[in-house]
Amino acid sequence: MSETVCHCMDVDRDTIVKAIKEQNLTSVEEVQEATNAGTGCGGCVPDIEALLAENK
Repeated sequence: MSETVCHCMDVDRDTIVKAIKEQNLTSVEEVQEATNAGTGCGGCVPDIEALLAENK
């Protein structure tokens, strides 16, 4: 299991990267809709933005 990115919703890095790649996600909002990551406190939104930039 990879590191947890979103602790509120218990979503790990691999889950987010897989969603970005398989669904061609390009925004934090799309990642939130697909994985629920970033929909709690929002503290991981910068991490989601970084994953989006890394996985274009």
